[in-house]
Amino acid sequence: MAVKPVVLCLNRAGEATAHRIAEILDAPVHGRETRVDQADVFFANALDHTRMLFQAGTPIVGVCASGILIRAVAPVLSDKTAEPPVLSVSDDGAVVVPLLGGHRGANRMAALIAKAIDATAAVTTAGDVALGVALDEPPAGYRLANPENAKGVMAKLLSGAGATVMGHAPWLADLPKGDDVTIACTVASSDADLVFHPLQLTLGVGCARDCAPEELYDLVMETLANSNIAPAALRAIYTLDLKADEPAVHALSRAFDIPVRVFDAATLEAETHRLEYPSDVVFAEVGTHGVSEAAALAGAGEDATLIAPKHKTKNATCAVALAPTPITELRGRARGKLSIIGIGPGQHSWRTPEASQLVNEAEELVGYGLYIDLLGPLAYGKQRSDFPLGGEEDRCRYALERAGEGRNVALICSGDAGIYAMGALVFELLDRGPDEMGVTDAARRIEVVSTPGVSALQGAAARAGAPLGHDFCAISLSDLLTPREDIIKRLHAAAEGDFVIAFYNPVSMRRRTLLAEARDILLQHRPADTPVMLASSLGRPEEHVRYRRLDELEVDEVDMLTVVLIGSSHSKLAQLGEGPRMYTPRGYARKIDGDLAKTGTDL
Repeated sequence: MAVKPVVLCLNRAGEATAHRIAEILDAPVHGRETRVDQADVFFANALDHTRMLFQAGTPIVGVCASGILIRAVAPVLSDKTAEPPVLSVSDDGAVVVPLLGGHRGANRMAALIAKAIDATAAVTTAGDVALGVALDEPPAGYRLANPENAKGVMAKLLSGAGATVMGHAPWLADLPKGDDVTIACTVASSDADLVFHPLQLTLGVGCARDCAPEELYDLVMETLANSNIAPAALRAIYTLDLKADEPAVHALSRAFDIPVRVFDAATLEAETHRLEYPSDVVFAEVGTHGVSEAAALAGAGEDATLIAPKHKTKNATCAVALAPTPITELRGRARGKLSIIGIGPGQHSWRTPEASQLVNEAEELVGYGLYIDLLGPLAYGKQRSDFPLGGEEDRCRYALERAGEGRNVALICSGDAGIYAMGALVFELLDRGPDEMGVTDAARRIEVVSTPGVSALQGAAARAGAPLGHDFCAISLSDLLTPREDIIKRLHAAAEGDFVIAFYNPVSMRRRTLLAEARDILLQHRPADTPVMLASSLGRPEEHVRYRRLDELEVDEVDMLTVVLIGSSHSKLAQLGEGPRMYTPRGYARKIDGDLAKTGTDL
């Protein structure tokens, strides 16, 4: 899913310009609180907000001074080949400046905006200025096969060299002519200095279940070589939807760095009249007379032709089709994707950039409403499906089945999604067959991505100091899904083992006794003055952290949003100027004391 840009507006002077640009780009306006009257989303801190959007991969157009955007993103700059475009526009709309990602869309956006609002696009990249073209940014429908050569070729041309262009590449028509540099635009392999491929070719594949990736890869490479087709000239890989989760197909996708799209059997069967090698055997097995040829043709469109009919091995087939013009819109549907995302306790600075990027790329957000709300502006404009507390199974089933329809879905959890959250339930449903109340076959073929988050116990520990500095465990005190006797057994084991313990789900409106029972069990094994930390609403404005002795832990002081950290018999509170900090020694004290003893002896 393409990520929409965001237009930032920091004051009323630029508000009219911001809304004009937002209309041009079909983008939302994010406005500074109290300084902007109208916006789709409001924010309090411009630097934090800009940095969050940038780390999530969002293209940014800031109607503000360039320096504000530069200061915001400077601490997180790392890879110019992956970072989103960043542009600044003067409040009066007179000047548009692409600051970052000039050859990743910023220059194009600057030109588009400038033309629409009668502004000057202050493009500074050398090729655009001197030659009127960026050699490493071909137009849609073309791919540069050897981008590593672009800088050197550009340097030669800027130094007065001329180029010979072979093939149809109209965007290069104004380059200076000469024999110093060769540029080719072809679907074939070439040894030219720069090679552009028009993306008119589709690769159709089919294979037996669990076909070895090497077998499919070798077949495709042999087929391409025999037809004088460069692998980089392929636009996408197409196959039957029953193969959406086939490892060999996705290994091929990674090897060629192109997407996989799928069609159902009925769509492929409609291509039978164009197949060179239809098969009744294949039809009997999957409902279409051909997979590889039909998929390639369906992907390339009704005017396509087969330029490499079906080739096969024992377990794999492939074919290549040629569209009459470069393919810019992919046919078929993507393999569905479910991202299981832990967003941390709630504070956006604790959310990982990977989590933010997956949220940004998702079409639909699924989760408990409060957790989706905590995403703030990242959730704006996305389809969201809110489920109440207690609706965990429904939530996971829904997310899986929506992904099974080919959507990119994000399942939003607090903390870490794999720690007392939805991760385990997702995989449990995927692990069940249809007769075991599992999910559909389509849902089982999706891509599932789990991304780590800052867990509540980590957030609490960071606020405390270092209470998890030695062995620790986590125990949920909810007996809704875990038998009470199992919880009691674990409490005794953790108490006897002298672990630092993080209690999740310590109480609810109806569950009020297990926390007190846990306290009493622990008091049998560790001192009454063992430090206890109570951390509520971590990372949110209403955060509340306090310490108690174990024997003074009261149930009424704890709610569902509280993490309870119980120290071991070795845990301590360091009394510092800004208040107590909790830590659990790991054993360094023995070394320190030993060194101190030696020093004393020497004295």
